Amino acid sequence: MVYGGFSIALLVMGMTSPLTGRLIDQYGGHLVMTAGSVILALGCAGIALSQSVFTYYAAWVLLGFAMRLSLYDAAFASLARIGGLGAKRPISQITLLGGLASTVFWPIGFFLAENLGWRGALFVYAGFALLTIPLHLAIPKGRYEEVKEIDPKEVKNVASSKLIKKNRDRIIAGSLYALIFTLIKFVNSAMSAHMIGIMSGLGIAAAVSVWIATLRGIGQSLARVSEVLFGGRLHPLNLNFVATSVLPVCFILGLFSGHYVFTAIAFSFLYGAGNGIMTITKGTLPLVLFDHRTYGSFVGKLLVPGFLLSAVAPIVYTIIIERFGEEAALILSAGLALIIFGAAVVLKMRFGQAKRMEDQRLLEVVGEGGE
Repeated sequence: MVYGGFSIALLVMGMTSPLTGRLIDQYGGHLVMTAGSVILALGCAGIALSQSVFTYYAAWVLLGFAMRLSLYDAAFASLARIGGLGAKRPISQITLLGGLASTVFWPIGFFLAENLGWRGALFVYAGFALLTIPLHLAIPKGRYEEVKEIDPKEVKNVASSKLIKKNRDRIIAGSLYALIFTLIKFVNSAMSAHMIGIMSGLGIAAAVSVWIATLRGIGQSLARVSEVLFGGRLHPLNLNFVATSVLPVCFILGLFSGHYVFTAIAFSFLYGAGNGIMTITKGTLPLVLFDHRTYGSFVGKLLVPGFLLSAVAPIVYTIIIERFGEEAALILSAGLALIIFGAAVVLKMRFGQAKRMEDQRLLEVVGEGGE
């Protein structure tokens, strides 16, 4: 019953995703994300005040809508509206800081619940949500304007634009993007609920499993730091290819966790690293594949299946673990990771060639202008 509230919130996130994207495209992130902050506070306070299952779930419905208005995907769409193709770097920087959220707030939440009770902790969290209002109001209101003339210094950024020329290619790219990030959301939701239990079930002591699971966050943060420092040299298609290639390896290593502790460590760390980078490419790939002017509404539609499937992932994995064991859960994850990697390969092969041709064409244009 308790976790059902979170599942409902994820379903609401999926159903409201296209609407949120359209609102950001039309009105900007400063209004939409500010509204998200207010509704977040109402949702937290609603759970704190709930005295029945109905009011508890109603508050989670509010939180689901609020999360879609204020978390990563809303921030990515807001940045795309403001910066166009130049939004890639700030997207990376946001995920770098956002990766520290659980590291900071899980201990804070535990401390608050111990001292104020869970209702008191939620009222404090409502206050945290209200503190973000001034930050969201400070988001620039303007919209990115296309550059009329090509600046040689901006060739790398401009050359990556408009890879999708035909409607058929747009459908193919959109389908591959949706497949990749629907499956990764499904796996992420399952691992968030079951990673510690899976390692414990394979024979690792519970306390050690908890310690090893924390390496997921470290891997995530270090990978994002590396991307911020050195990732500017990698096109999002290539970065996505590298990140997805790590996932099948980490789950295969996880199968040996019960026999060798170092494989469990590698499993947790590599999973965090791959997932951390994919959070970035989820935001940057649409910038180079699709029209950034309709980023919010179009990407919002593509993310709907991921939100819906992630809501049922913990339940699906619970059934698999109970009936077939922890190894079966890891084998399923490895299989899904291979599908994700395969889709990333196809995406890179099909549209990477278009990128190279566009780069060459723009270099020729700049060269003629210089002459």
